[in-house]
Amino acid sequence: MQATSAASTAPIPGTYWQWRGQSIYYVKAGQRHPERPPLLLIHGFGASTDHWRKNITGLSKDFEVWAIDLLGFGRSAKPEWQYTSDLWRDQLHDFITSVIGQPAVVAGNSLGGYAALCVAAQCPEQAAGLVLLNSAGPFTVKDPAPEPHPFQKVLGEATQSIFQQPWASFLLFQYVRQRSVIRNTLEKVYLDKSAITEQLIDEIYRPSCDDGAVQVFASVFRTSQGEKVDVLLQQLRCPLLMIWGEADPWINAKERSEKFRKFYPQLTEHFLRAGHCPHDEVPEQVNALIRDWALNNVEC
Repeated sequence: MQATSAASTAPIPGTYWQWRGQSIYYVKAGQRHPERPPLLLIHGFGASTDHWRKNITGLSKDFEVWAIDLLGFGRSAKPEWQYTSDLWRDQLHDFITSVIGQPAVVAGNSLGGYAALCVAAQCPEQAAGLVLLNSAGPFTVKDPAPEPHPFQKVLGEATQSIFQQPWASFLLFQYVRQRSVIRNTLEKVYLDKSAITEQLIDEIYRPSCDDGAVQVFASVFRTSQGEKVDVLLQQLRCPLLMIWGEADPWINAKERSEKFRKFYPQLTEHFLRAGHCPHDEVPEQVNALIRDWALNNVEC
């Protein structure tokens, strides 16, 4: 499996930007190139800019690279707001407009991929290109599932009702934020177990100790799904690169790939031997794919 160099895991210092009265943490590396677009990296659920450290180091040799903590995650503020894809879309739009200052290639993993798709599709003037790595987000369901047995339906509604309660979401949050649970979860979604380091676990655990973290978790848990991915893809106008960790147990990469191709057939895609977070497991491969694609397919 791939070895990770010490230099690529060194912390990358960042700074803060004020947005809607809240502190937003971001990292910048590399120099601006007139002929190359900047890159904006967006983390997944429970992660932060730290999850991109190997990619920031590698890609900043050729691009101006930015990474941002979504509101409610990482070192960004965690106000008691309702957390939706529209909120993160607006945050990314305003960051590109006010801080980066020109259209960027937006790249996201998991939840961050869905947020990146939302901003690229709904705010096209800010996106020079889009990179999705095992991206989350709902598709329109054409054939509804069979009606459950009445007992199953009641049980499902009761369970959902329980976890709408603050005390239940608090207990669930206290469970999933344990270091041992974080490690167990990562071991399920990472193909290369050597990439699961104490540093990675600390980077996920640390923000969970912040004031407001449990309220963010509860809000995300309660919030209804946003715009459907197929609707967003039909609005998309920029080049799209899909990178799949094909061993992801949460996402059936081949099946999901077919859905993306159906609604955006002109995309470029690659399948890698990795799990849910290919950018962290096989960063050199991911960096090379993003670099070559951006240089050859995206206009500055």
